[in-house]
Amino acid sequence: MGLLSAVWGASYLFIKVALDDGVQPAFIVFARTLLAAFVLVPIAFARGMLGALRGRFGPILFMAVVHVSVPFLLITYGERHIASSLTGILVSAAPIFTVLLALRFDDEERPRGIAAAGVVLGILGVALLFGVDLSGDATALAGGLMVLLASFGYAVGGLYLKARLSDVPAVAIAASTMVVSALLLTPAALLTLPSESPSGTAIASILALGAGGTGIAFLIFYTLIATIGPGRASLVAYIAPGFAVFYGVWLLSEPLSVGSILGLLLILSGSWIAAEGRLPWQSKVAPHAPAAHEAA
Repeated sequence: MGLLSAVWGASYLFIKVALDDGVQPAFIVFARTLLAAFVLVPIAFARGMLGALRGRFGPILFMAVVHVSVPFLLITYGERHIASSLTGILVSAAPIFTVLLALRFDDEERPRGIAAAGVVLGILGVALLFGVDLSGDATALAGGLMVLLASFGYAVGGLYLKARLSDVPAVAIAASTMVVSALLLTPAALLTLPSESPSGTAIASILALGAGGTGIAFLIFYTLIATIGPGRASLVAYIAPGFAVFYGVWLLSEPLSVGSILGLLLILSGSWIAAEGRLPWQSKVAPHAPAAHEAA
């Protein structure tokens, strides 16, 4: 879990390095999804899981657009205007959106009792970030909104997966959505080909982002779900943003304000309370554990 958190948290660092070298966002996302597909498709094929995708092109296309292509593009375009550490913090708001959407679309995930207070806490964290770190700068505000919209896409995709693809192995979903996303992004990638060869650092960052931060990260995550259960595996969502902040401040010398720290704490605390429906010191009533592919 520590390795997965470190890898996922580094994704925003890799994006920032490639952007700073002049690589266009659309090309970064295309390369990211293509490299992830090269990692995931052979694994799904070797495990005989691709057959479960028959007759599921519509839902896979929806997931590729809403849960992969568009969020990846929004994050990458948004990160041109805000720090990688702040990007990692804002993406962590996805569980808050999941709970809010559940009010209308998923009674099982609907917040009850203290969980509703967690939603409010998370929203206050987002408001704090926009009021303190992004105020007074129109481009930074636009970048922050793009990243926040990406986290909304993650929430929509998660609920849709549960409703329409819960019987399909998670690795097959991940592999197929990466393939479809790469195909959808091919025209944009061709239009944004680098005019000159990127630096070795930028190329290494894109390779690490695609093969490691996307492909291998998905593989580790699904392995964790199968071995330690979906509940414990989901804790990575509350650890990765801390790595994103650490990398941004330590390696990129990004500023870390008090507002960012408080916003991070509020969002993560609120997300945890909203998802768990309890305070940290309260015991958890264990529900029926879903299968690995149901919780992905």
